[in-house]
Amino acid sequence: MRRREFVWLLSGTAAVWPLAIRAQSRIYRVALLTLQPDEDSAQLVGPLRNLGYVAGNNLVLEHRSAGGDPKRLGALASELVQLKPDVMVAGFGTLAPKALKAATETIPIVFSTVGDPIGAGLVQSLSRPGGNLTGLSGQSTELKGKQLQMLLACVPNQRTIGVLLNPDTPYTALALAQLKAAAEGQSVRLEVLEIRSAADFTEAKMDQLVASGASSLFVIEDPLVATIRTTVIDLANRRRLPIMTGLADYVHSGGLMTYGSATRDSYRRAAEYVDKILKGAAPSDLPVEQPTRFQLVLNLKTAKALGLTIPPSLLALADEVIE
Repeated sequence: MRRREFVWLLSGTAAVWPLAIRAQSRIYRVALLTLQPDEDSAQLVGPLRNLGYVAGNNLVLEHRSAGGDPKRLGALASELVQLKPDVMVAGFGTLAPKALKAATETIPIVFSTVGDPIGAGLVQSLSRPGGNLTGLSGQSTELKGKQLQMLLACVPNQRTIGVLLNPDTPYTALALAQLKAAAEGQSVRLEVLEIRSAADFTEAKMDQLVASGASSLFVIEDPLVATIRTTVIDLANRRRLPIMTGLADYVHSGGLMTYGSATRDSYRRAAEYVDKILKGAAPSDLPVEQPTRFQLVLNLKTAKALGLTIPPSLLALADEVIE
């Protein structure tokens, strides 16, 4: 090889090496906004690590939690936008992604689980989200029917079931419609208890629910009912009303049973969206996914306190049993 050719090759290689090093040492900044205090950033860090994004190496994760106070979300969202992250992730529920959407129209946003993203105005459609948001939907046409079926298996011969909900949440209308259709097929009447704030949920209203003939309580998922779960469980259990909901924290806090999308699975799938976006995909082109995996959690301690016997067939289906 001639000396001139060798020098050219050497200089060309030297020019390439820094580019390769820079590419390998690219540090990605991901922001996470959550409403509830128990949504730990570790739920996202683990799945991202499995995809090659390691905190302290090529990943900086900025997490802000509203600590259960929805009023703090707007300021926290603006704070995260100022950090100029590559991607933003919203925790469970509709309020966190709405706060992020209001704070930026350009930074990609992935929501981990939203009951009705179209009704909430987050995306144009599930197949073609448009804009800068995409993620995971909590919609499932069979979910409420399956929840009702499981509740009736544990508490048979019910004629009236109480339904706790927040009518101001977009997902509520969709979920209630599904539940009504399922209840009609089982000849069960629904007694709806609407609340728009924590102050709306009172002992007097729970007493009215019992007086109406309700023999169990169906809690439709919403950030508000998630925030007041301790009070809901306390008042329901004291009135011997078994609780069914899709919020896993309810059963761990003393509710009878939950059946819904798995928390860990949602964050794992959200991490996959983050990975695709960091690799160049546009949120507007990534379809919103519907849930494919659900988990059933039963609280046998609560069942015993309420004098209920969980059918063996249901126990066999449980992903977790609290004794």
